[in-house]
This record gives sequence, C-alpha cells and structure tokens, in this order.
Amino acid sequence: MSLEWETLDRLTGEGEIDQLAGLLLSADETQRLAFAKEFEARIKAMTADDWHRPRHDPARGYALIAIACFSSAAKTAALLIRPVMREGWGRLPADWFITIAQARQLPWLGDLGTRLAARVRPDDSWTGQWEFPAALLRAADAEPPTSEGMVRGWLAEMLRFRNEGGPTRLVDLLRESSYLDLFVPALFTIDGLGNALNEGHFSEADGSWQSTPLFPSAVAQLVAEGRLERRQILDATVDRLVRGDRPVALRPFAMLLEALTPTNDEVAGHALDYVRLLPDAPSPIATMAQRALRSLDEEGRLELETVLEASRSVLVRKERSLVKAQLVWLERVARREPDRIAEVMEVVAVALEHPALDVQERALTLIGRHAAGLPPLVVAALAEAAAGLPGAATVFGPATGTSDHSGLMGAGAIGPGAYGSVGSPADLPLPARVPPAVMPPPIASAAELAEEVVALIREESGVRWERVLAGIVTLHAAGRTSDLAEVFEPVFDRHPDAFGDQRWNHRPRLVFLGEALWSVIDPKRHGRAWERMIAAVRAARQEDPSHGNPLIATPNGVPALRIAELAVEVTRTPVAELFATPTHVNGSLDAETLLDRLVRAEAQGRQPWPTDFEQALLRVPREVDASVRQRARALTSPAGHQFAEWLAGGGLPDPASTRFEQRSVASEPGVLLQEIAGRRVMANLRPARTAGLLENHLTWLERRPKPNYSGAELTGDVTTLAMVLPHHREITAAWALPALARLADQDERGGGTLLPTLAECTGPPGPAMSLAITYVFGARHEQDRVAGVDAFLALAVTDASVASAMGADMGDLCADGTVKLNRVVLALADAHRAGASAAVWDVLVASIPPLLPQGSRGLPDLLELATQVASAIGARTEIAGLAEAAAKPGSARLTREARRLQATLTR
Repeated sequence: MSLEWETLDRLTGEGEIDQLAGLLLSADETQRLAFAKEFEARIKAMTADDWHRPRHDPARGYALIAIACFSSAAKTAALLIRPVMREGWGRLPADWFITIAQARQLPWLGDLGTRLAARVRPDDSWTGQWEFPAALLRAADAEPPTSEGMVRGWLAEMLRFRNEGGPTRLVDLLRESSYLDLFVPALFTIDGLGNALNEGHFSEADGSWQSTPLFPSAVAQLVAEGRLERRQILDATVDRLVRGDRPVALRPFAMLLEALTPTNDEVAGHALDYVRLLPDAPSPIATMAQRALRSLDEEGRLELETVLEASRSVLVRKERSLVKAQLVWLERVARREPDRIAEVMEVVAVALEHPALDVQERALTLIGRHAAGLPPLVVAALAEAAAGLPGAATVFGPATGTSDHSGLMGAGAIGPGAYGSVGSPADLPLPARVPPAVMPPPIASAAELAEEVVALIREESGVRWERVLAGIVTLHAAGRTSDLAEVFEPVFDRHPDAFGDQRWNHRPRLVFLGEALWSVIDPKRHGRAWERMIAAVRAARQEDPSHGNPLIATPNGVPALRIAELAVEVTRTPVAELFATPTHVNGSLDAETLLDRLVRAEAQGRQPWPTDFEQALLRVPREVDASVRQRARALTSPAGHQFAEWLAGGGLPDPASTRFEQRSVASEPGVLLQEIAGRRVMANLRPARTAGLLENHLTWLERRPKPNYSGAELTGDVTTLAMVLPHHREITAAWALPALARLADQDERGGGTLLPTLAECTGPPGPAMSLAITYVFGARHEQDRVAGVDAFLALAVTDASVASAMGADMGDLCADGTVKLNRVVLALADAHRAGASAAVWDVLVASIPPLLPQGSRGLPDLLELATQVASAIGARTEIAGLAEAAAKPGSARLTREARRLQATLTR
C-alpha cells in the first residue's frame, strides 16, 4: 500500500491523529521513504493562507508524517522548525511521534531532539515548546542543552504549579523535578531571566494574590535541606548581582541573598564582589552590600584601602541615603585611623561634587571637624575642591567661599552654589543645530532589498521603509523580477506570520508589503488583504477628498496607504522611481531633487501616483531657492503645474493648534470596567484651507472630551510618523500626544524616541510640542526621559519660547499629579548638566509659582535644582510666592529649600 497525500492531508485536517499514525506505521520503510520527496514538495508549495485555513492544527499531523518518512535529523528538523510548525510544538502528539521513531529504529532521535531544543525560543516559554524536544531527548536517553529557551520553558512549567494541581508549593515541584540540578545553575547566568522569577503567587491561607516571589524562599529552603549545595548557590547569587541586569530582574536574586543570610565569613570571601556592587547596582542591592561591608569593617576584617575604594564608589551615587550612610561610616573610620586622616578626608571631598546640596553640606561639615589635624597641603587641596561652595568660608577662611549662608540652617550649614565654579554647566555652550543626515544610498540589488525587508521585520524604522519601497519600484522598473522571486521565496517561507493577514498580526504595513512584493513577483497571486488595499486606494482618489479613508484614521496610516498604492499601481501604471523618497533621514525632500524627478517623468511621459506625489509635496522645505521655483514654472505636466503652484504658495500652511483638556471620572457603581479618573491636556488642529487627501486628514484633529487610556492610536516605529511631515513638527506632535502621555500616566516605554526626530524637523513649535516634551520629561523610563532631554537641548538652540511654554505646562500638569514632578526634575537636572542652564531656568521660573501652593511631591527637589541653576547662571529673578514660602516657620525640607533659593536670588 502506497502513501497518498490526499489521504494523509485529509486525516491531518480532520484531526484524526490515531488513524494517521496507524496508517504511517502500517506502511513499510520503502513506502515511507518514497513518499518523503512528495511530502517535502507539498509543504514548500503551501502559502500562509493554506496553513491557516479552517481545520485542525496541521502541525500535529505533518510532524508525524515527517518522522515517518524523512531519512535524517536535519530534514526532519528543517520542517519542524518552520514558524508555522514550531508554534504548535506544545500540542504535538509526542507519544505517537516517539512510537513511530522507535518503530523505524532511528538512531538520530537524540540528534533531532538536540536540534529542536536549540530552536526553542525564550519568548515562547509559556507555550510549552520545550516539552516536545525534552520528550525526544528523554526517549533517546540524552541530556537536554541548557539553552535559554529550554531553561525558560522548564521554569514556566515550574511556575504553573498553582493552576495545574499536584504539588501546591513551588519548593515541592522543584524538589521533584529531574531537571533541578541541570537547569537551576542556568537560572543565574541567563540575563533577564529574573523577570520570570519575580512572579507572585496566591496565598494558601486566603487565596489572595501576593506580589512576593516564591523563588527566593524555595531555593533557600532547598539549600537548607541540603538538596542544593549552599556554596554553589551563594556564589552564583553574588555573581549574578555583580554581573548586573535590570533592577526588576535582579530583585529575586537580591531577595535570595537575604534569605540565605550569609555569615561574615562568607561575606569576607566575596568582599571584593560586594565592593563591585557599590558603583552601579540598584539602590537596595548597593545598600545591602554597603551594610555587609560595614559589618566586616567593624570586625576589623577590611583593609582601609578597600574601605576607601568602596567609599569612592558610593559617594558619586545620586541616592542621598546611601551617600549619607557612607559619610557616617567614613567619620568613624577617621576617628579610628588618626594617622591616615588625610586619605580619608580626600575621599570625603568626593561628596563635595554631589548634586544634592545637603550632601555637600554634610561632607563639608565633616571635613571642617577634622581640618585642624590635616597637613597644610591637604587643607589647600580640600579648599580648592570646595571653591565656589558658599559655606567653604566657614571651614577654610573667607578666600575660598563666595558667600556664607550658614545662618539659614544653623552653624556649619552650607548654602547653594554647587555649579557656580569654573567648568560648571553654565559655562558649557550648547552645540549648534546639526542638520539631519542624508539618506543612505538606494538599494541596488534584490539581495540587498531582501536583507532590508528582514531587518524591517525585526525592527521598523522610517528610513528602512523608504528604502524598501523605493527599492521595489526601481528593481521592478529595471526588469529584476526574477531576481526578486528567487531571493524572497525563503523570506516568505521563514516569516509567514509577519506577512500573514491574521487577526493577531498588529503590523498591517508588513501585510501590505507582502502584497506589494507579490504584485511584482507574481501579479496574479493575492492574499486576503488585497481587496482592502484596492478599496483604500480608490477612496483616496474620490472627487471629494474629505471622504473618509479606511487607512488614514491617523498619520500612522499614510505609509500603509502608500504601500497599498504601490501594490496596486506598480504593474498597472509603472514608474521608474518613487517621487516621495526623502533626501534626508528626517523625511525632508530637497525641492531640486523632486524637480529633477518630475523632469525625468515628463521626458518618459509618466505621471506620479497621486498619494506618492502628495507625500512628496508635504516633504519639501518651506523655503526654496528662487532658481528652483523658476525651473518648476517651466514644467508642462499636471504634476509639474501642481509642484510649481505648491512652491509659489509657500507649501502647506500651518494649521491652528490649540490646547484641549480631556477629563475622565470614575465610572458609576456597578460598572465592571472602570475608567481611570484623571485628565490629560492634548492639542486640537484646525486646517487653514481645504486641499488634498493627506493634507485634509493631517491638519484636522479634534480630540474627544474623555482621554483614551487604553487605545493604541499610533503603532509601529514613531520615526515613520515624523517623516510624514518633516517641516510641520507641531502637527506630528499633536497626533502623537496620546502616545507620549501614556509614557507619563500609564508608565509605558519607548515612544520618547519620537522627540529627537521632531527636534531635527522644522516648523514653529506650538502647544503640542511643549506638551510633548513635558509628558516625556515625566516618563517613567529613563530612556524616554533621555530622548526628551536631547530634544529639549536641540530646541533650546533654535527657539527659546519652548522653555517658557513648557514651564507653564509643567506647572499645570504636575500641580495635580497628572505628570509626576519628581521624574520631571530628573530630566531638568540632566538638561542643566548638559549646558542648557538658561533654558532650564526659564522652565523653572514659569513652573514654580503654580506648584508652590500645592506642595507637590518632588517640589523640594525642584527648588534645590532651581538653587543650583540660579547659582550657576547668576540669576536674580523674583519668583512669585517664593518669599512667602521661605518665610514660613519650621524646618521642613520644602521650607529649607525655599529659603535657600530665595537667599541665592537676593544675595
């Protein structure tokens, strides 16, 4: 009996796995091997839609056919690691698979298991993928590799204990696992794995959710039982902390170290490792290391050199508590080591450069207590280090300090002025605006295009999209269709989900890109997205351009519409090149370059595609050389006339941009889904005229009364959005505000990268730009705040009005906690240190008055920063409400900082 594809595929589609396995086992080896070639060809010919047509999971049946017919581990693995197969590993019938392999007496089952184990993806640990290769390796009596995917898969199974029955405690499941000794050491070596170990649990007592992770206590218990070797776990834990990771990923290991309660003998063996934790470890871990080292020192088990090295690492950290504790430790060391007091004080002097004024005060006070016993040369060096600190005169004499404010806080207190010395940020010139870089060279071959598409799948960027679209058109115009077909077959094969039009694919541009590529390679082959693309292109060409379009709900849809237009027109009305391809990475298109493209098109008798041409016009700079305008008037085509009129009219006029406040209130009792109570300030846009499709959609924006906290109005790479309107950044900022606000009020990550791109763009900034920077300054994640600071520095060079407007927005949004003030202070401090002190001062002067009555959290830090900035630039500005705040009785920190700032401004 021969094996037939129709029968095997039918049983697969019907989910009749037992019948399929029986049929495969009943065939002899010759029949199975003979069918292998046809099976391989059938699989290669299948499209993404074939794989996802309604039926039972095809991976389950095809895996059995593969192990029954293929003659090597390599061929079998090649099928099983295809994405559409791999995603179903957790559902494969492993028992039947192993039974067939053993019936064939395959010697390479272990090799296959090893190959598959190496392909288990770390981010798919929740799917149970690891179990299938693990089962094959067990059947072959082989040990699984400790790859990240396998380790994460095993760990995910351990952490599912609370939902699966059986052992009700993680420690019991770990103790019984046959992989404990193999995989536990790997938990300490894989970066980022601590995130999974952070998972909480349900209380056994009352079923409530507990955020405390179980991993630390479970491992500590296994160590106490002797099931895990204490020294190995302790060494691995300390090593993990020293190698570092994100704070949240280090948390369970820090908790494990505390649960192990190392003795001083054990700490002594890791003393240098603990010292290495002090400079960069998260604050709780550095505090733990500091405490352990201090305990050793109190027993006389640390060399002074080690103490001083540890102190240098701590004194440069920002955390006040850590630094103050280190200064207390150093004071005890100074009393204990009178013969080496000079060395100790030289280390204490490191804290004189700390950004916190009270830390500077404490360090200078400590030096003052011991100054009398120091050699004259050391005193002179310390005096030089303290130069510019107002209280230095109290310690070293009037020649060293600029003024003395010790009376503000009692004897020995030191006033502001940390940045008033030579070399302060106020002396650093802001860099001149750097013009945006030119675009990379165009794609020249099908292979290069395929490489860029694969890079686009991994990480989208506006520059990549522009190069890919331009490459498709130029290679098609050059007759390179066969080359495209050859290089893209493996790309489609390896990334079917990226191009598949499925409900879980949230990257519609890639779906459209797949259709565009097929339009060039095989114009008769279309997927399910084709009709939507045709409808979008037709809607874009209606006589009434204000009609809605299925793609352009936001500027995010402009690239998708351009891809759809390319797919529809590339074979119907081919052009030699795209007209909208920018000349610079911010999306700007040199007017003369566009003019040359139009000249070539007229010579060829071709017209640009409408959407592509309108995008090209929107990318032309506002100011164009007169010679270009003169040449444009000589063009004769409809597009040429439109271009000349566009230049003569000055391009796209700026729409009116106005602030608009959104408010939400808690839902009424009984409503299941409650809204987040709060507010947002957005910007609305009103166009100056009615014109083309893109212009109408982009310049009209009216926000709803309530904010949308859960929607993803802008998806994908944000630089693509900025490149749509490179000379109208206010419009882009207005559309992006909900996404940027989520960085501050929803603690999301990543959108801040839009701001440096907008700073490279041009156009007058308005309320949207000011709000955008304010929201990003209030972002939770540092990478976003850094991006906001970069944009602020660039704008401070070109437009001073942004700082004052931003200060007003900051005072408004931080007063009620819409944006967290303490985060904004961190960003402003970074901008001050980078040299934008004058611009930062403008922000502070506008924001402090509305914040003072509220007493917002973070306000003392803001006033402290204001003192530092004012001292650095010599400001004497009167700030409304500050004198009243400074005159209040008491010693609360807010009052102290208000007094300090008022004294700096009036001295």
